[in-house]
Amino acid sequence: MNKPATNLSRRKFLITSTAISGGFALGLQIPGTSAQQEGQGNNINIWVEIHADDAVTIKYARTEMGQGSLTSAPQLVADELDADWNQVTIEYVDVNEHIRNDRQWGAMVTVGSQTIRLSQDYLRRAGASARAMLVAAAAQAWDVPAEEIAVANGTISHEASGHRSGFGAMAELAATMPVPETVNLKDPADWHIIGQPFPRVDIPASVDGSQVYGIDAELPGMVYAAVAQCPVFGGTVRSFDASRARDRRGIIDIFGIDDGLALVVVADNWWRAKQALDEISIDWDTKGNENVSNESIKAFFQKNLDAPDGAPMPNNAGDADAAIAEADQVIEADYYTPYLSHSPMEPMGATVHIQEDRVDVWTSTQAPVASLTSVAEALGIPEEDVYLHRVQAGGGFGRRGGSTDYSRQAALVAQAMPLGTPVKLLWTREEDMQHDFYRPLAMYRIKAGLDADGYIKGWRARVASGSILNQMRGVPLSNGFDGISCEGFTRLPYQIEDQFQDFRQCATHVPLGFWRTVGWSQTPFAREQFIDELAAAAGEDPYYFRLKHMAEDELSRHILEKVAEAIGWDEAPPKGHFRGIATTEPYGSFTAAVVELSVNDAGVINIHRVIQGIDPGHVVNPDNVKAQLEGATVWAISAAMWGEITIEEGRVQESNFHNYRLMRLAEMPVMETVLAPTGGFWGGVGEPGQAPILPALCNAIYAATGTRVRSLPLQHHGFTLA
Repeated sequence: MNKPATNLSRRKFLITSTAISGGFALGLQIPGTSAQQEGQGNNINIWVEIHADDAVTIKYARTEMGQGSLTSAPQLVADELDADWNQVTIEYVDVNEHIRNDRQWGAMVTVGSQTIRLSQDYLRRAGASARAMLVAAAAQAWDVPAEEIAVANGTISHEASGHRSGFGAMAELAATMPVPETVNLKDPADWHIIGQPFPRVDIPASVDGSQVYGIDAELPGMVYAAVAQCPVFGGTVRSFDASRARDRRGIIDIFGIDDGLALVVVADNWWRAKQALDEISIDWDTKGNENVSNESIKAFFQKNLDAPDGAPMPNNAGDADAAIAEADQVIEADYYTPYLSHSPMEPMGATVHIQEDRVDVWTSTQAPVASLTSVAEALGIPEEDVYLHRVQAGGGFGRRGGSTDYSRQAALVAQAMPLGTPVKLLWTREEDMQHDFYRPLAMYRIKAGLDADGYIKGWRARVASGSILNQMRGVPLSNGFDGISCEGFTRLPYQIEDQFQDFRQCATHVPLGFWRTVGWSQTPFAREQFIDELAAAAGEDPYYFRLKHMAEDELSRHILEKVAEAIGWDEAPPKGHFRGIATTEPYGSFTAAVVELSVNDAGVINIHRVIQGIDPGHVVNPDNVKAQLEGATVWAISAAMWGEITIEEGRVQESNFHNYRLMRLAEMPVMETVLAPTGGFWGGVGEPGQAPILPALCNAIYAATGTRVRSLPLQHHGFTLA
């Protein structure tokens, strides 16, 4: 979905872009769009445009990358507008216009499960405001009191006079009405679009192959760039010999960019560029990191885990050490989680076209404003001169939100080409996997006491991890504490009077980034397994041990009870089957999971059922939420079984999906989802589903085998997946 080069107005935002070779439409065809949409509509506000034929266009500011918010976010607007969903079409907000208009559409970045939970209020108010302006227009046109006018399913009516109208007839007048200072939002009981499982608007194009991603851009006269970066992070090109590569067919140029951080080959097609790059002998300056290994990194982290002092967490209370000293039993355990790669199906890439008066960019990104800014900064031009075209992303998982390195590279290559030459830069899968911004490696130590009645008396925890905020973003840590690395520990759902927890930052040369579910992707592995270890030491059922330590009004208790009920926890599982349970509270939501599995003598795990539950407060599109929970389950089990990025000689050893495995279709268990919204708050959905799966899986393995897995991946402990 792209804005034409000739029109800068938000009133005219077409689906297909200009300057596309071979008639290929670089855009997203959304169901409900048709020729009727080509006419100019009336902007009621920045989110709602209404056409004369009653069609309603709702603007979408974030990024669609398979999570479904391209559908669910407009549902918020449409419900308060009382639109007919069948007449709704959806368009991306133009990033350049956003920049030129004081960023009035708010946050565009799609990270942290924020799209619904942090946008819902202003999106609903946008719909309610547009509805009020339509009512005001009808009241003026019909000369009737506004309070007597009803709006429902795209129709405005006045019962006493018999007046009735679609939105289109009132749109022009409504656009002139004063914007109401306040609006009343609907009670959830009155929602008719929010809460409904409308089909995702992007699915047809994704299924039939017509979906357009960043790497699909094709422009007349385009050249192609392949890139190589130092295999040891932070290294640069010292020298290179490209004598053989320059003579290859189709090679246009070979040069370094970004002060030697990367070497680029430009050719008339990408495969030729890549083949030539493979022939170049490069001497890398590894900056002294060539001897770093997994073992040296682990030793460094272990030293921090053992250190006497750390940065205290804000939830510390009482005297943990004294309580533990008085306990009848003391339990202590260490846990380890490795570096992980994002590796989305669409590798990193961008197309940049520099012209005299503008620069056009096509790229898959979770952060369109940041991507636009990075191109502008790389070229030394105003942001207003950069036009970033919106396309669907082929996965992101945080990689496309926290960094824009590939867009910057494409801009620098385009700058080196003759003016007007479009450049498509594309990373190989190997480059993508070995030059990621990785989920941090982390170590955890937890110690707690139990009294004679099996209650937790004293809790002490240490988190040793890298800091994404500090290392990637340069954000200073307040008193040395990083809340993201400690997610899951900064608020325990269990009632423990005496607790002390702290953090030790461990910075290495390995670049860090926001990986789906971030701290919540790894901290529950330690926390929720340790709760099970305490339950076992107390001789109690792990589910009821958790309930025993939760307040009656704890929302974690609510969702935990729901998943236990769904699996039939109090009923014995089939012979040879064993269960594990866990609960978490990520991104403002409350999640819980039960995994039922069997393990044979050879260590082959057969996962029979997964019950995944969530209480996000409100559910906008139930089908989207279920899909997110199912996808999170695949993501979590893949990471648990095989996920690991290893460092030897300063470089990543994994290179593709043959040695960085993902779960396959035949390995998928029966998956059941429990949606249990309690209302009153808005939590995230895209990431929370992963958080309880990993500990529930490992707790089930312990129940089946008596083996407590305290480090990942599971393949290192002799386990495979059936």
